[in-house]
Amino acid sequence: MKQTLQLRISQHLALTPQLQQSIRLLQLSTLELHQELEQILSENPMLERVDDPLDNSIRLMADGAITANTPPAEAPAPEAPASAPEGENGLDGSSEGGADNAASDSEWSFDDVARTSKAPDDDDARPQLEAHEVTLREHLLEQMRLTVRGHRDRALVELIVDALDDNGYLEESLEEIHARLPEELEIELDDLQVALKLVQSFEPAGVGARNASECLSIQIRRMPKVPLVTRRQALEIVGKHLTLFAQRDFNKLKKALDCDEEDLREAQAVIKRCNPHPGATFASDASDFVVPDVIVKKTKHGWQVMLNHEVMPRLRVNALYANILKQNKGEGSLTSQLQEAKWLIKNMRQRFDTILRVAQAIVDRQRNFFSHGAVAMRPLVLREIADTLGLHESTISRVTTQKYMLTPHGMFELKYFFGSHVATEAGGEASSTAIRALIKQLIGAEDPRNPFSDSKIADMLGEQGMVVARRTVAKYREALKIPPVNLRKSL
Repeated sequence: MKQTLQLRISQHLALTPQLQQSIRLLQLSTLELHQELEQILSENPMLERVDDPLDNSIRLMADGAITANTPPAEAPAPEAPASAPEGENGLDGSSEGGADNAASDSEWSFDDVARTSKAPDDDDARPQLEAHEVTLREHLLEQMRLTVRGHRDRALVELIVDALDDNGYLEESLEEIHARLPEELEIELDDLQVALKLVQSFEPAGVGARNASECLSIQIRRMPKVPLVTRRQALEIVGKHLTLFAQRDFNKLKKALDCDEEDLREAQAVIKRCNPHPGATFASDASDFVVPDVIVKKTKHGWQVMLNHEVMPRLRVNALYANILKQNKGEGSLTSQLQEAKWLIKNMRQRFDTILRVAQAIVDRQRNFFSHGAVAMRPLVLREIADTLGLHESTISRVTTQKYMLTPHGMFELKYFFGSHVATEAGGEASSTAIRALIKQLIGAEDPRNPFSDSKIADMLGEQGMVVARRTVAKYREALKIPPVNLRKSL
């Protein structure tokens, strides 16, 4: 094949570094945004954060005295040049002038937000030390030190305690534990059984059980003020008929126990008082807290969206470095870092402005939800918001991902307000979120002795004009984590 040289001219769209940064900041969550800012602040000396959380912190001095760390006096800001016409320094345009425009973009503040400063002697202003969380192992070993004296017995009890899982169950059998022990210790299987009995006598009740049946049996035996007949029936249920009890097959249970409905109801009440996971109360998993990006409140003008200023970082260009750069008219790394700092401040402003616009557009279309709840949710797709704001669907998708809205009905991700639709008999459309809310209401108002089946719920929705198949009802019910009809039945 003969090789030739050819010259072609083509056009393609290239994203500028400023636009790439704007897109990246837009899709970040609040936590990821602050992590990104900390990285940028450590690399760019031209950028500083006004709302440093350590500025007003209380510090412990070397002599033991407590003093408040007051922020140092700020350097005088450079003189502000004449303001440029609106639109010249936008996201799509290039900012020229270097340090001359530093004053216009130097600080990003919110004058309409009242920031109250707390006195150093306020309780809320003082740092609170988090108490040490006691683990299940520590709780059991503390009881062992008070009840077991011999070093050998303590070692065996500690061996059993170390074999427990997070729920307090002994998943490994005693035979397997005994097989791992060295023969020279001369430990018999009976010694491990005695140690297990000691562990099962500790609090919380049910710890050290090898299965759910044994865990419930231990707790029922230790319950005070339970009639003998009721205790015996409850022990028989958890020991022999736990599967029937979990399936709520009360007819077979009454035949197996040879009892009436009243006796079975009393035994059921005793079993419900038990905790099938006694060690879960000592779990050290920290809860994840979500901070809202926007807050919705009702005013005299209707439902209005406001940005949560507590999560909005206040950034500005370092005035000292900007003055030095302006006086020396230097070029190089500082000039480029100054431009990057100004880009970041503009992109941050545009990020929150875009979030506010999208959130307000969502609220305008879901007014009924904020007034009446989830049953009044209307169908909504990304294209509808994109067409209204003149943005692309991908931009709306980035804005609504991992961004949260605080409403009078709770905290919701912005994507919660978008959903598919179901046709109605009148020719309209109903939101899938509203249908799920109706299903939850219907199941919450049902008779526990005769709960509604999925087919019955579909018929009831059809009476309200919503054409929903039984399989769709089952899918929505599972999404709401509601058990099927046989598991919702009670005596």
